[in-house]
Amino acid sequence: MKPQVSVVIPVYQEGDAIVSCLRRIRREVTLPCEILVVHDIPDDSTVPYVEAIGAEDPRVRAVLNTYGRGPANAIRFGVDVAVAPVAVVTMADGSDDPRQIDELARLVDRGVVVAAASRYMPGGQQVGGPRLKRMMSRYAGRSLHWFARVGTRDATNSFKAYSTDFVRQVGIESRSGFEIGLELTAKAARMRLPVAELPTIWLDRQLGESRFDLARWLPSYLRWYRFAYGRQLTAEQIRAGAADRARKYADADVAPTPVAEYVPPQQP
Repeated sequence: MKPQVSVVIPVYQEGDAIVSCLRRIRREVTLPCEILVVHDIPDDSTVPYVEAIGAEDPRVRAVLNTYGRGPANAIRFGVDVAVAPVAVVTMADGSDDPRQIDELARLVDRGVVVAAASRYMPGGQQVGGPRLKRMMSRYAGRSLHWFARVGTRDATNSFKAYSTDFVRQVGIESRSGFEIGLELTAKAARMRLPVAELPTIWLDRQLGESRFDLARWLPSYLRWYRFAYGRQLTAEQIRAGAADRARKYADADVAPTPVAEYVPPQQP
């Protein structure tokens, strides 16, 4: 049966910590799915555990990212190789609630292009994490919701479902951190396409160390925060503007690159 949802999990040296993450996802996701664990290097410590689980459950696959290192490239690659019409991005650290993957995917199936798990809407909660990061994320989400009308109070959360057709229309320009969630939410807002949200409880990771680097990735977040405001655009205008944005930020460490026409990568 063709998957209805592709679950994309970027990983880096998670080791055996991935086992509990995959156990929860396999238990909670009831829709026909594929679970893509995207890693940057062939000898990543996560791979043997994923392959062992995949031998028992064909839904689970370790996928080698060939777009370049980093979470943004891993997510971009995972969405590109996804075969389902809906891609849900979730983290390997246990911070996201896998019970909501089905709910998010069903929102996209009903017609929204981005479905966000929201920590900041009524019923949502964020438990743990750096205080400054929490404050900035909450302010960004609330202000984008009220003034840019982006359709969610948590535009920066990575735990989202996307229409893969929409993603391939507008392209992904992020190449560094976890700002893809904000980028695609901002692009949907500029196209005046529907975005929806449901409340989630986010838990700070209990094992390992977070690789979120606020100082390094803040410029990229600010770029997409500003982009969310403005007149309505078409997908063609967004793609054409990618080249201008690449030139504007050519000297930045996390400069975006022009978005080429979508060509599916070879299935691993």
